[in-house]
Amino acid sequence: MNEKRIVVPGELVTEQRKKIGEHVFVESGKAYADSLGLLQENEDSVRVIPLQGRYMPRRGDLVVGIVAQVEFSGYTIDINSFYYSFLRKTELRKPLDKGMVISAKISDVDEIREAHLENVRVFYGGEVMDVSPVKVPRIIGKKGSMLQVLKDGTGSSIMAGRNGRVWIKDGNIPLLKKAIRKIEAEAHLSNLTERIKAFIDEEKRKAEIKTEE
Repeated sequence: MNEKRIVVPGELVTEQRKKIGEHVFVESGKAYADSLGLLQENEDSVRVIPLQGRYMPRRGDLVVGIVAQVEFSGYTIDINSFYYSFLRKTELRKPLDKGMVISAKISDVDEIREAHLENVRVFYGGEVMDVSPVKVPRIIGKKGSMLQVLKDGTGSSIMAGRNGRVWIKDGNIPLLKKAIRKIEAEAHLSNLTERIKAFIDEEKRKAEIKTEE
């Protein structure tokens, strides 16, 4: 037996007793994947090779981009993909500067995977966190539930792009960053939204105690 297939975080990979390799964890005697990747399983071992790399654009995705270059007719936008996207100046109300952060919806993807953007929104201030694109759905949560926990718990403004970039501003930024990194690390676990809410509450309680001292 030498099985190779794509698995997603939290997917059962084997119920047999085997040597556990990279990106596999054991729970209740069963082995699960902790990353999106290629499963490699043989008679005595199992591991997952992560499908890492840049974001693969998909029509309809909301992404966070950074202006990489200002040109005569428009702007080159870095969306953390294999190719830059291009925005014409005529498509925008106000000019952009190099380094500015935007969000946009991918309207189309051509044969070489170059993404075309629409519904552009410009962000002023704040900063951008890089995260694994495969973990973004967990940062957003079902119907935006995780984002709401993060916003309510930290008082921050957040925009999570499907391309592995998260724009954050205001509120308790250090706590927000810790919570997002915790989501990345524990994306394979169940009841994650409740875990993160409890984590934020506990971190805030510790901070209050320290302040009182």
